[in-house]
Amino acid sequence: MKKIEIEKADLLTLWEIVKALRGEKGCPWDKKQSPHTLKKYLLEEVYEAIEAIEKDKPEEIKEELGDLLFLIIFIIYLYEEMGIFTLKDLFYYTSLKMVKRHPHVFGEEKVKNAEEVILKWQKIKKEEGKESSILGNIPKSLPALQRAFRLGERAEKVNFDWEKAEDVLEKIEEEIEEIKNSLKASSKDKLKEEIGDLLFSIANFSRKMNINPEEALKIALDKFEKRFKLLEREVEKRGLSWRNLTIRELDQIWDKIKTCDGSNNY
Repeated sequence: MKKIEIEKADLLTLWEIVKALRGEKGCPWDKKQSPHTLKKYLLEEVYEAIEAIEKDKPEEIKEELGDLLFLIIFIIYLYEEMGIFTLKDLFYYTSLKMVKRHPHVFGEEKVKNAEEVILKWQKIKKEEGKESSILGNIPKSLPALQRAFRLGERAEKVNFDWEKAEDVLEKIEEEIEEIKNSLKASSKDKLKEEIGDLLFSIANFSRKMNINPEEALKIALDKFEKRFKLLEREVEKRGLSWRNLTIRELDQIWDKIKTCDGSNNY
C-alpha cells in the first residue's frame, strides 16, 4: 500500500486516503458506504462546524472543518468511482460558476454595494435557469425556522412584506386568536396549521428586527438546558423526589435559579 506523507498533506492526500480506505485492503466500514449512507453524516458535520465557529475556538474549528472537508472528498470519490463525475469536473464547473456569477470581479461590471451583488447573483441564476421563482431554490431540508427566515428575505426583495416590525406583531396576535379558535374546534390538523402560521409570523418579526430566529431559538434552548441542569442538581442536593414535587414547588426553585443569573425569562 502506498505510504501517505502526512507532513506534506494537501487536498490530494485526502483523496489518496479515501482511495486506500475503499481499496481491496481497506476498511470494511468505508467500503460499504454510498452517498446515501453518508448524507446523514454530512448534515451532522455541518452542524458541528457551525457550533465550533460559534464557540470561536480555532482548534475546534480546524478539526470540524477538516472532518467536513474529508466527508465531502469521500462523497465526491464515490461518485467518481461510479463514473458519474470526477473531482476535476467538480473543480471545473464550480470555478466556472463562481467566475460567471462575479462579473464585477472577473469582468467589467460595476456594483455599488453588497445588496446589489445579491440582486445580480439572483439575476444570473435566473438566466441560467437555476431559479424559476423569486423565492429561489431554498432547500426544504433546512431547519424550518431558518427556511422561514430565508423565504421572508426573498419575498421582501419584491416588497411583499410588512412595512415595519410592529405590523407583524398584529399578525402574531391574530394567529394566537386563530389557535384559540382551533382549540375550541378540537381539530388537530387545523391546530397544527395555525401553530405553523404563528411560527412563520414570529420568524418574520425576527427578520424585520434583523435577528435570525434560528439563532435566537438556539440561545433560548441553551439557556433552558443550562437552567434545567441546575434545577436537577438542586433537586438532588435537597434530597427531593421528582415524583413528589408539584409544579409550584419546581417553579419556586426555577425562579431562584433565574434570580441568580439575573434573568426573569422562563
